[in-house]
Amino acid sequence: MTGTLAVTAFSTTENSSTQDAQGSTPASSTENYYYYYYNLPDGDIGLCVYERHGAIFLPVLYSIFFLLGLFGNSLVIWVISCGVRLRSMTDVCLLNLAVADLLLMCSLPFLAYQAHNQWLFGDGMCKVVLGIYNIVFYSGIFFVTLMSIDRYLAIVHAVYALKVRTRSFGMVAAAVVWVAGFTASFPELTFLKQQTSGNITKCFPEYYAGTGEYWDTNASHFWQVFSLFKMNIIGLIIPAIVICFCYSRIIWRLMLSQRSKKQAIRLVVIVVTAFFSCWIPYNVTSFFKALELLHIYTECESSKAIRLALEVTEAIAYSHSCLNPFLYVFVGEKFRRHLIKLVNKTPCKLCQMIKTCIPQDSRVGSTYSQTTSLDERSTGV
Repeated sequence: MTGTLAVTAFSTTENSSTQDAQGSTPASSTENYYYYYYNLPDGDIGLCVYERHGAIFLPVLYSIFFLLGLFGNSLVIWVISCGVRLRSMTDVCLLNLAVADLLLMCSLPFLAYQAHNQWLFGDGMCKVVLGIYNIVFYSGIFFVTLMSIDRYLAIVHAVYALKVRTRSFGMVAAAVVWVAGFTASFPELTFLKQQTSGNITKCFPEYYAGTGEYWDTNASHFWQVFSLFKMNIIGLIIPAIVICFCYSRIIWRLMLSQRSKKQAIRLVVIVVTAFFSCWIPYNVTSFFKALELLHIYTECESSKAIRLALEVTEAIAYSHSCLNPFLYVFVGEKFRRHLIKLVNKTPCKLCQMIKTCIPQDSRVGSTYSQTTSLDERSTGV
């Protein structure tokens, strides 16, 4: 099936139960399918039917990520707020990263229900939930990038870092990151809308462009393509350049160190690998989605493959918010000491169960994060 993808009353990324050329919903239309119409070369309209594979596996994955992310990031916030009390730039960065990840995780139950059924929470909640999601989506990536800069200063420029890696400087940097995340979430924030077609209600950006009943197809496609390419550039390429530079310099410095470095270098590799493994698949798939919107890929089968790949890779990207507490905090010896101290002060059976799961004090400390207050002399990255 070839031709140009026709824009209907729904966005090309989330159409459901689209009406046919005569204005009626196809008789086979159910909640298990999405319908898209293509303009064929001979002037006819072709129908491309998308099965809702995500309705099967996305609710399960989102639920697992939500529980893991809620538990891990809540522990980080608890320990930093009550045990460490923000003594350095690292603590500020870790706290804000945990808050961003926790907010992202809190949007997953809504997205899970929508994937399984439809959106039932109203237009106001649509704008709030997906608005927060878009902001923390970018903010989380930016805080991971800021963490790499913080660690770079701590290891490569240890003396200079004593002056700039203060709590005050960290709070200023965190404020800048939140503003950057809010700014990067445009234009999606302006297009968020609850939309209904037939008996199906969904919440997603409607890239409408026009006045009254007029629909400017080219302008609508422009904003969709712009949003996808923007995510590729500021959500992956720029952070990847900064992260690769910082961690490559850190590894070089550790190689020159006379102290134990094997464990620290391994954790650097794990952090970088986790970041790229989670984010590259989603960004590459989004790039192909943009090419589809530019009519470079117009086959129905390729469009089906891109849609399914987007659902799978987006879920993989979400998993990074569950991994962050383990990559940046839980491996730290000092964090574990603070956590055990807080657990001992809290008279609850659940907290005592947590204590049994905490690895006990280890002797594999490294020079990798000596200058931080939270993960001092830990093997944490």
